[in-house]
Formats: sequence, structure tokens, C-alpha cells
Amino acid sequence: MSESTPEERLRALHFLRRVQAVDLARTDRWIQDEERRAAEHARCRPPPATPDWALERGKRALPKLVHTGQCWNSFFMQGITREQAIEALTRGGVPPCPRCEPDKELGVLD
Repeated sequence: MSESTPEERLRALHFLRRVQAVDLARTDRWIQDEERRAAEHARCRPPPATPDWALERGKRALPKLVHTGQCWNSFFMQGITREQAIEALTRGGVPPCPRCEPDKELGVLD
């Protein structure tokens, strides 16, 4: 087997680089196509359902207020079940939101 010259090795490396650039461009196209499909799929999906009850968390993620799901401050709230809302209001000591008054809807506090 003969030794290759520096020019031959350099030519082979340039060839390898062109092949890899073509492969990388193809991979980039596949990624763009998949991102486009994912965006279309996300647009077609209905938005998540609004929870019936929500728990607002304050500093250190401690429960702050119990809300109905339609309350105005939904950014800081986590959806919870009816049972969890009742539990938080009665045994958890979490106060009800004075605006949406979930305690009245749930019939648990005066």
C-alpha cells in the first residue's frame, strides 16, 4: 500500500467536508419540516380546558388562595379538583378568593 501525499489527504478531507455539509443541510431541512408540522399540530389542538377550581400559590409556592377556575388571576394558579378545593378551604386553612368566592359555590364556609 502506498503512502498518500499531503495533497491527496487534503483533497479527501475536503471531499468528506462536502459530504458532511450536504448531510447537515438535509438534517436541518428535516428539523425545519418537523418543527413546521409540530406548529401546525399545536394550532389544530383545542386549548386546554379551564379547571373548575384553582389554587393560587404565593411565596415559596405556599397555597395562598382558592379560586374558581374562571377567576381573573389564572397566571399564578394551578388547577385542582373539587375535593382538593374543599380540602384546602376546610382543613388546609387556605382562604377563599374574595372576588370569585369559591367557598360559596362549594358551600363549605360561612
